[in-house]
Amino acid sequence: MKVTIYGSGYVGLVTGACLAEVGNDVLCADVDEHKIERLNHGEVPIYEPGLDQLITRNRKAGRLAFTTDPDLAVSHGLFQFIAVGTPPGEDGSADLKQVIAVARTIAERMEEYRIVVNKSTVPVGTGDRVRAEIRTVLARRGRAELEFDVVANPEFLKEGAAIDDFMRPDRIVVGTDNPRTTELFRALYAPFNRNHERLIAMDLRSAELTKYAANAMLATKISLMNELANLAEALGADIEKVRIGIGADPRIGYHFIYPGCGYGGSCFPKDIKALIATAQSSNVPAELLRAVDSVNERQKRRLFEKIQGYYAGDLRGRTFALWGLAFKPNTDDMREAPSRTLMESLWAAGAKVCAYDPVARAVALQIYGQREDLVLADSPMAALKNADGLALLTEWNEFRSPDFGAMKQLMRRAVIFDGRNLYDPNLVRRYGFDYFAIGRPEIRACT
Repeated sequence: MKVTIYGSGYVGLVTGACLAEVGNDVLCADVDEHKIERLNHGEVPIYEPGLDQLITRNRKAGRLAFTTDPDLAVSHGLFQFIAVGTPPGEDGSADLKQVIAVARTIAERMEEYRIVVNKSTVPVGTGDRVRAEIRTVLARRGRAELEFDVVANPEFLKEGAAIDDFMRPDRIVVGTDNPRTTELFRALYAPFNRNHERLIAMDLRSAELTKYAANAMLATKISLMNELANLAEALGADIEKVRIGIGADPRIGYHFIYPGCGYGGSCFPKDIKALIATAQSSNVPAELLRAVDSVNERQKRRLFEKIQGYYAGDLRGRTFALWGLAFKPNTDDMREAPSRTLMESLWAAGAKVCAYDPVARAVALQIYGQREDLVLADSPMAALKNADGLALLTEWNEFRSPDFGAMKQLMRRAVIFDGRNLYDPNLVRRYGFDYFAIGRPEIRACT
């Protein structure tokens, strides 16, 4: 099948590469000429494990191409996927300017039936807005008779595991009121449905809400666990033991109940705020969603509070090592990352940062540029030299079993502030470290 995808960001590239991998003829369009030029030269502008190889293979096979030409894009695909950004506005609601602009682009050029697909995460009712925009433009062109459908097909991709999520999906949600369109989607997604039926058809608005509801549920689990972790600290309990105790209940399970220094990334923070804004516009209080967001913002400051408490508020002139800048492993995404909250708080207190991340170095430079109070180290151990403490923010595998003896020799002060509870407190104490984690009793070194 012929597929056009508007937007060559995270969702657009993963969707395009995976659809091409199973034999479709995919054209990815973007208004960013530099990005398209890079893609046409084999450069992938984002980090996602396996994505560069997938794109290279399908470009060489002639199944995947990139363009800035809107005429070519609209004429190419029966399926017209909109996968552009929906950044938060000042009130937290999703900004749909790019989505509507793409809908207008399609309507101004379409000459035959097209299926316009919202792949972007959009508020409930966006499909209706897209349909109305297309109808208005077609009427203005004198082509009101042209048939088209608008579909909601939200993505459920985890950064760091997006290709596997797309190729082996838990579910494929398709929101449309046209049974014929549902069958066309069954054909498009048939290669991903071979073992059992994963496609879930529903109405447009329910499909739009499903994406937000899923992220809200997962974010709620994280914030609830973080609130319980803070309570565990106050009560002298160990949240890691509590986690094992409650996770054994199959009604709860172990997914998304790991305490930490808050969630970040491109989805949860933005989508929770957008859903709150949607609820407010519908006169629904959304008290739990507001609490989820509030707890997360507060949790991002927990490591700074622990560092500040350890040094009795005197951080000026000190240097802290940071392990991990991306909001999670296997991505270079630093959007809403807890590392940013910690670094900016340390700088405001007069401290310096020496940070290491396996893939997010370039992104950090894009965000902060060159500054005297930020050094980006080439290795985890290099970041520790003369550090007054280590803050661990991202659970990359290479951080899980470090040489604690060598670490202590490098550091000015042997103290670890573990935002992901990676280490055994008794082990680090034997190596002479003070250790502060999330929801666990403080550990002071024996020596």
